[in-house]
Amino acid sequence: MRIGVIGTGVVGRTLGGKLVELGHEVKMGSREARNDKAVEWAQGAGENASEGSFADAAEFGELVINATAGHAALDALNAAGAGNLSGKVLVDVSNALDFAGGPPPIVGLAVDESLGERIQAAFPDARVVKALNTMNASLMVAPGTLGESTNVFVCGNDEAAKAQVLELLETFGWLSGDIIDLGDISASRGAELYVGLWVRLMGALGTPQFNIRVVRGD
Repeated sequence: MRIGVIGTGVVGRTLGGKLVELGHEVKMGSREARNDKAVEWAQGAGENASEGSFADAAEFGELVINATAGHAALDALNAAGAGNLSGKVLVDVSNALDFAGGPPPIVGLAVDESLGERIQAAFPDARVVKALNTMNASLMVAPGTLGESTNVFVCGNDEAAKAQVLELLETFGWLSGDIIDLGDISASRGAELYVGLWVRLMGALGTPQFNIRVVRGD
């Protein structure tokens, strides 16, 4: 599959590298083509890796991943172009984090809105699926490194799009029974606000290498 990755940070590079490893063709997009981080990533990731602008990556991808910082997500996707996103699955991995007051950041937009919803509203022809935003980048692509099973969440309005993302997550090593569908895109409110607890847990545990497991009763 051809996949466009919007964003050159740790999350974008980690996801892009794993996707190339799995045999996909991946184009990493940045605000301007020939971004140093994107070029370095493409040169090191293999022959199926390339780079370009946000628009280049969005046009290239049959599926597109938004791995930008939350505060820049809408600007980056606007630069990618609504036409280049139309009809495509858009996996939103971003979180709204405000570091203006210093760490720990203020997490989320509001209790009655989410970044995932804003993206879907801004790009109504894209098929937005929120996923993978509740853990460290390294665990997104290698959940087995924790030694026991944990959970990942997806939500979105398009059932077929969620099914496609679920299949992709399984190739990362996630077991289908550990992927929990939270419902429509409004469920991204909970997924994004959970990151506030994640930040505090990271501070208490002294490591980002952890995830959560939902334990169900009878």
